[in-house]
Amino acid sequence: MKRHGILNAELSGAIAALGHGDILIVCDAGFPIPASAKRVDLALVQGIPTIEQVLEAVVSEFIPEKIVFAEEMKANNPPLARTVERIFGSDDLATVSHAEMLSQMGGRAKVIVRTGDFNPWGNIALVSGVDAPRWFDREEVVTPPDYQTRIARMKRG
Repeated sequence: MKRHGILNAELSGAIAALGHGDILIVCDAGFPIPASAKRVDLALVQGIPTIEQVLEAVVSEFIPEKIVFAEEMKANNPPLARTVERIFGSDDLATVSHAEMLSQMGGRAKVIVRTGDFNPWGNIALVSGVDAPRWFDREEVVTPPDYQTRIARMKRG
């Protein structure tokens, strides 16, 4: 038995199977999950678990390179927008239209994690990154400028 971290076997395995550039979406209870995505359904009842709880658990085991959410969230659901910024910081955030989140991002997602949250515009796409300090920690390997910036941010913590 695992001692800590994500205990849900399906979610833990789904995160472990992601590669660089793969998309994992943490969504509200109403997100239209395409048949092509691996569905990890954590919804129990309304509000359990919340998007925030799932994001906090996922980020403890997942390295996001970019976080994408609907641009409408900022104006229409500021508390959730602030939660996303608190969890991930503001450096790697990007927005798309709500329609694009539902169709294009949903269609490209490898894994979609459904929460029990009834939270408008509550769909956050995490683009999988790499542990840059480990990948570029070799003599004579050149670290690209964008990864130098990521490494510096990770060291600041």
